[in-house]
Amino acid sequence: MKRIILTAIFALATLGLASAQKFCVIDSEKVFKSLNEYNQAMTTLDELGKSYQTEVDNKFKAVESLYNNYMEQRASLSASTRASVEQQILQKEEEAQKYQEEVFGEEGTLMKKRLELIKPIQERVFKAIELFAKMYGFDLVLDKSSNASILFSSSAVDCTEQIIATLK
Repeated sequence: MKRIILTAIFALATLGLASAQKFCVIDSEKVFKSLNEYNQAMTTLDELGKSYQTEVDNKFKAVESLYNNYMEQRASLSASTRASVEQQILQKEEEAQKYQEEVFGEEGTLMKKRLELIKPIQERVFKAIELFAKMYGFDLVLDKSSNASILFSSSAVDCTEQIIATLK
């Protein structure tokens, strides 16, 4: 999306139509990191993620342990017992994978918690950017935080610090 916007700006500038446009550049990552509530939310999410990862790792270690025990005893087990143990191992592995998806998947517990903690902060920042842009008459606000398409931006159009000040 950002590439499309930049392409449009360059096309308009080539035609001489963008000269009346007023724009500024911000670093949204710097804005977010300047907010204590964002940093606290990220710390909470990191700790929660580590905790969940430990649980997932333990579930897979249990599967691995079952498998290793089975391999050691396999020769001495009857065919029906081997089939039963293999089924149990597959079931435990499936349960571990399902748990991993429930926690780390796109609609998993961690993503839901991320939305709960981060979304209100994002809305507040985006609203501040919108109000700032309207107050100073900017037609376009570009984010330089992770966009490799912005090869240069003058500090004269960088409004990151003003956005941070607006939020505090």
